[in-house]
Amino acid sequence: MVEISSDVIRGYNDTMILYLLLEQPSYGYEISKRISEMTGGLYKIKETTLYSAFNRMEKNGLVTSFYQAAENGKRRTYYSITEKGRAFYQSKTEEWELTKNVVEHFIRKG
Repeated sequence: MVEISSDVIRGYNDTMILYLLLEQPSYGYEISKRISEMTGGLYKIKETTLYSAFNRMEKNGLVTSFYQAAENGKRRTYYSITEKGRAFYQSKTEEWELTKNVVEHFIRKG
């Protein structure tokens, strides 16, 4: 079975995370679980990659974080997308379409 190269997908981790935050705030484990589910297990984001992305996106103003108590009483860090994050997400989706169209010229089908 072919695996997805981390080099190929690295530039789109932020996009995937932001996509999941478009509807509602969420926390790291839930984001990781949803990425795995949505890709049918083909891509599992590493915890270090996920939290590095959260830190970078928060530093760049794409997300904000806040604490909320979980059902077990422990505090969870939730992340919420900002307007700047929504604009970034939109630009990355446009970039993806262009990238995909260019690369497809060099992929043999069949």
